[in-house]
Amino acid sequence: MSVTELVDPTPNPPANGDPARPVRRPAPWAALLVRLHFYAGVLVAPFLVVAALTGLAYTVSPQVDRILYGDQLTVAAVGEQPKPLAEQVAAARAAHPDGTIATVAIGTDEQTTRVTFSQPDLTDDRQHTVYVDPYTGEVKGQLTTWFGYTPASTWLDDLHRNLQLGEFGRHYSEIAASWLWVLALGGVVLWWRRRATSRTRMKHLLVPDLSAGKGVRRTRGWHATTGVWLAVGLLFLSVTGLTWSRFAGANFSAGLDALSASRPAVATGLDGVPPAAGGGEHQGHGGPAPTTAAEPASYERVLAVARDTGLNGPVEITPAEESGSAWVVNQNDNTWPVRLDRIAVDPATGTVVDRSDFADWPLLAQLSSLGIQAHMGQLFGPVNQVLLAALAIGLLCVIVWGYRMWWQRRPTRSDRRAALGTPPARGGVRDLPWWALLVGVPVVAALGWALPWFGVTLLGFLVVDVVLGLLARRRHRHAPA
Repeated sequence: MSVTELVDPTPNPPANGDPARPVRRPAPWAALLVRLHFYAGVLVAPFLVVAALTGLAYTVSPQVDRILYGDQLTVAAVGEQPKPLAEQVAAARAAHPDGTIATVAIGTDEQTTRVTFSQPDLTDDRQHTVYVDPYTGEVKGQLTTWFGYTPASTWLDDLHRNLQLGEFGRHYSEIAASWLWVLALGGVVLWWRRRATSRTRMKHLLVPDLSAGKGVRRTRGWHATTGVWLAVGLLFLSVTGLTWSRFAGANFSAGLDALSASRPAVATGLDGVPPAAGGGEHQGHGGPAPTTAAEPASYERVLAVARDTGLNGPVEITPAEESGSAWVVNQNDNTWPVRLDRIAVDPATGTVVDRSDFADWPLLAQLSSLGIQAHMGQLFGPVNQVLLAALAIGLLCVIVWGYRMWWQRRPTRSDRRAALGTPPARGGVRDLPWWALLVGVPVVAALGWALPWFGVTLLGFLVVDVVLGLLARRRHRHAPA
């Protein structure tokens, strides 16, 4: 939730000459959490700022696509009956004779039909997509795409995932996602602990204390209360972001495989027909495609089978990568309620050789798929986009308030003046009971293994903290008596 300390480790100064209240030493675990929250907030916040800004930009990608590519993506007028799919595929092939067909996404309502080609001259999973008006058969335009994404959406997606730096840039987003859940949960715990000490203060868990005077107390109230409201959403963004990160995502996928909870595949083998050697449609190696994949009529037959078996709404046809394999038809409606059923079809006989329905997926696979679609702003349409934008803006506000607290807590006396506030007091680990260390160290180590960038950066924080402690001890030892 938050990005700097939510609990001021120094006691509030007495006002108007009132006698000072006795200083209550915080519990060791609370002192440790405050210090971790402070260091993680100050050092990880820049990564979160970038993730929030780029994520905010990505939330409007559908509107950007409409502005830039509306002529290609949508039709001028919705007709009563679409043209046969064979005619649409033939029109796309005539407009773009190079490459082999990778997928055909059927246009519905105002959406155009997308015929995507793999080509050997395109790299980084790029493909060439031809957009066809399903009601007139007219080619509306052509774009270089990435898994169906337009150039603008691809650019915004790369900006959010890796800052346009490729694999190296993915580290930034994984660091942000690895720490966001720690900051969110830690902030909620610290704020609850602070406010739950008095019944009169409980209401300020969800409403900032506007009676607080100007300064760090008021800033902390806005910082923490906003963070509490955002906590569930930030936890969601952290978890879903980690599922397709570079290292933690690989561990997540391995865990799903170990639990047999991955998205089920559809079997595409055809008995009695030996597969041909060589490349397939999706690889774009330039090898010959199966004969049926080159025949527009094959797409018409496969689509008819899919409709007869209940695959309604938007669907995408993927031709076989090699002879002797079935074609795959999958629903690609990611708006709630989702339609993600899939079948494998023999294009020669029209026989369904296998089927995978979303309702039959393992629960973890369902949750993972829905979570990713919600993270991308697709699950609930414009409402999803608004919620993501609100989360991004709220996180930016929390970060700004966090840094403001750091500034406001700086010593201003002439003999103690400093540029920034000091970190919370040390000693939290040293004061923990032995059983807490016995349980906590293995848990943290396991988290560091599952989330490698969390483990590496946490180790870095510990090293920095130890070095600062040694330097402070050395200065104290050499200070004049």
